[in-house]
Amino acid sequence: MNVAAARSISASTAQATEHFDVLIVGAGISGIGSAYHLTTQLPGTSFVILETQEGFGGTWLTHRYPGIRSDSDLHTFGYRFKPWVGPPIATAAEILSYMGEVIDENDLARHIRYRHRILSASWSSDENLWTIEAIKTDSDEPVTFTANFLWMCQGYYRHSEGYMPEWAGMKDFKGRIVHPQRWPDDIDLSGKRIVVIGSGATAATLIPAIADRCEHVTMLQRSPTYFRVGRNAIELAETLRQLQVKEEWIHEIVRRKILFEQDAFTRRCLSEPDQVKKELLGQISAVLGPDYDMATHFTPKYRPWRQRIAFVPDADLFESIRIGKASVVTDEIERFTDKGILLKSGKTLDPDIIVTATGFNLSILGDIAFAIDGKPLDFADTVTYRGMMFTGVPNMAWVFGYFRASWTLRTDMVADFVCRLLAHMKQKGANKVVPALRPEDHNMPLLSWIDPENFNPNYLMRDMHLLPRRGDKPEWQHSQDYWAEKDQFPAIDLDDVAFVYG
Repeated sequence: MNVAAARSISASTAQATEHFDVLIVGAGISGIGSAYHLTTQLPGTSFVILETQEGFGGTWLTHRYPGIRSDSDLHTFGYRFKPWVGPPIATAAEILSYMGEVIDENDLARHIRYRHRILSASWSSDENLWTIEAIKTDSDEPVTFTANFLWMCQGYYRHSEGYMPEWAGMKDFKGRIVHPQRWPDDIDLSGKRIVVIGSGATAATLIPAIADRCEHVTMLQRSPTYFRVGRNAIELAETLRQLQVKEEWIHEIVRRKILFEQDAFTRRCLSEPDQVKKELLGQISAVLGPDYDMATHFTPKYRPWRQRIAFVPDADLFESIRIGKASVVTDEIERFTDKGILLKSGKTLDPDIIVTATGFNLSILGDIAFAIDGKPLDFADTVTYRGMMFTGVPNMAWVFGYFRASWTLRTDMVADFVCRLLAHMKQKGANKVVPALRPEDHNMPLLSWIDPENFNPNYLMRDMHLLPRRGDKPEWQHSQDYWAEKDQFPAIDLDDVAFVYG
């Protein structure tokens, strides 16, 4: 490593370039968890966290629409090292408080640089360094960092804007159109007629939160979605607390129970999808009653778990529908009009406000301009190593979590791997490591990042061509199978020829 170069003066800023052993991108759930593991597993490692927003939290900071909450239980979405003691489905404020405690208890705040938007990341093989060019968003001041290792924890979607389809006539609508990802502070819902376009986790969260405020809210969906219904409580955790069991033990026991049940449910979705479908629909029908049109509004055409299943705590969405504060329309949009929406069936909706809960824009590695030795890097030209490293890309790891289990489970596992890899490099005296296909891998078929037959949400399908490729062997894919990876990751042979050290 060329330390002199790492501390050279940037001509563009006339300020010293700061150098760190590790640079973490993002202070969301992945970045904060990764920083914790770095400080505890590799004490003495110098690192910095660069965060575009004004504070930590990622999704839980940027999403401010009414009712924002997790759709994963916090016993598994929480970190393995810090017990979760609240309701399993938590509000954004509760999650931010939990993350704040992690930061305070582990002295992480001094490592975080807020309002730092990364523009580019360039690897130099001559210096074995990443150079990261960023800008301070509050002053437009350019800043430069160098790092031996780049740890991408920025998530998978663009925080600045959500996905907004272009429907004909949108400019004709006289009311207000709002995307939940850019929820305005000045919006008044009282006495208003609201249409929420979409039927995913955002719609399921937002609708019960605003149903009592507005005159009426309609969920407009193109096709139905699966939901799970249950109490926002874990009976086992409540019992163990009555027995005054330590919270650390409760956290571990409840995590294991939930993960065991999730594994069984996921496998049942594949082995007996019709029975699982019947059970899921039965939960909803039990709330809405036998006369509700379940076939039209809540019976999806795909098998369970081909898209994420949102958990609806205490059936609040369906209670809003049952009492008449909310309703569901299953139809397609023909166009917007000055008064609202014309549907392809010929029916019309005449709301005061339209909320487009239409999903995310995928962000490939943070929309950063990457280059390797001066050549622009297109991640679609790479093959992923277990969904966290990429062929031809030195000294970099990416945290991409699970769709069918909590994101944070993989944050912890990737952190264990990265810390083990960094320690292994130090022991070998290596300055870099690059994943590379082995001789036996060169003829394997290269496929899309994830099998659409396995999981196919719209945000992935729209931009799958931008993601790295996968192979047909476990080493070269993100299997989305936590229950397999929890045993595979600790067993990864760091001296396998898939890792090229230098």
